[in-house]
Amino acid sequence: MHEFNKEVEELAKEILDYSLVRLRTDPPLDGPKSPEELLALAGNTITPEGLGGHKALELFKDVLATACISTDHPRYLAFIPSAPSEYANLFDLVVGASALYGGSWLEGAGAVFAENQALRWISDLAGLPQSAGGVFVQGGTIGNLSALVTARADFRTKRSDVTRWVIAASVEAHSSIKSAAEVMDVGIILIQPDKDGVLQGPSCADVIDRYHSENPTHQVFALVATAGTTNLGIIDNLKSIAPVTKERGIWFHVDGAYGLAALCSPKTKPLFAGIESADSLIVDPHKWLFAPFDACALIYRNPEIAKATHLQKAAYLETLDDDGEWNPSDYAIHLTRRARGLPFWFSLAAHGTNEYATAMDKTMDIAKYAADLIRQHPNLELLVEPTLSVVAFKRKGWQMSEYQKWSDKLLADQIGFVTPSSHRNEAILRFAIVNPWTKESDISEILATL
Repeated sequence: MHEFNKEVEELAKEILDYSLVRLRTDPPLDGPKSPEELLALAGNTITPEGLGGHKALELFKDVLATACISTDHPRYLAFIPSAPSEYANLFDLVVGASALYGGSWLEGAGAVFAENQALRWISDLAGLPQSAGGVFVQGGTIGNLSALVTARADFRTKRSDVTRWVIAASVEAHSSIKSAAEVMDVGIILIQPDKDGVLQGPSCADVIDRYHSENPTHQVFALVATAGTTNLGIIDNLKSIAPVTKERGIWFHVDGAYGLAALCSPKTKPLFAGIESADSLIVDPHKWLFAPFDACALIYRNPEIAKATHLQKAAYLETLDDDGEWNPSDYAIHLTRRARGLPFWFSLAAHGTNEYATAMDKTMDIAKYAADLIRQHPNLELLVEPTLSVVAFKRKGWQMSEYQKWSDKLLADQIGFVTPSSHRNEAILRFAIVNPWTKESDISEILATL
């Protein structure tokens, strides 16, 4: 390996120049290539002698990067995109170059301190007590799993006669909740939301009570509500669900991976009434809080329960035990971790929370504009009024194959990236607008192709 000599210094300048050019200019959408195409273009990149830094970077810029869709493109509207601020992207370079370890206070006190301030901001927005705390994990799947493992561990201290542990969630809950149940080898009962897709407290109470009466040795240990579903952006009725959990001693977890970001806007914060009662929550800054991949904020009302659940014990870790300091590795299913919350912290600290609220409102204004255009379009039908920034609609008379053909052509023509989804067994389209650089003209150009 090279020390930092002249060759490495030149390569560093090339990498920085490439990064700055990408930040300064609108990135191309680009698109995937087949393994055969990539092999023909790139060849075998791992060789005994090595390609050298300059050639490897050239190969990445010219071949590999162009086979990746730019998730921060203003017309990337599929799934839930990413829209990191320039400050966040630049500071991600600092985090990587600094070789920071974010697993313990001993090794990364400054980084952990900054991450915890960012987590405190989210906790305060949610109205959680000052004792609340958590950690930035890889993504919503790990966040949900870690919270649910904590919930089960907490309930195990209350009942020893349970033969089957069970999670309750909406039919519309994110796929990671079902995945967590599989990983944990627990049951899951799915509750039907109301006609608008909103999970309501009374329905949860009826289903859970009936389940317990029919299965006396089974126990629902956690109820998961969603604050902004991925598909339609629907917020469950947190205010009516919270008392259901408290009355039954059930852990109340809120999956807000996408939608809870809107807590930062005074205009939409009231939509999340009841979040202050959550025992745990997640929100992904890499989705709608302008941070780069990968950062999910996992926050507990009582982090001591999470620490008792996730603390790893070993001779080589004893120096970190019971020191009264905050070790992020103790609060989720991980040990080694990068300080993945720092780019988010830097952008938030640099821009200020008011600018975050402004950017959030801008994306929701674009969503309202898109909904208006869809209503006026002779071939399109709006499915639901957008609550947040997801706009779901359909093309009259189209089937899934026609949506897919249109989506493929849209990307091939480099106009936009919009993928089909489905709702109630019907093919649909949806815009997920999280990028404040998405303009009205971007929406108009895409809709003109329909």
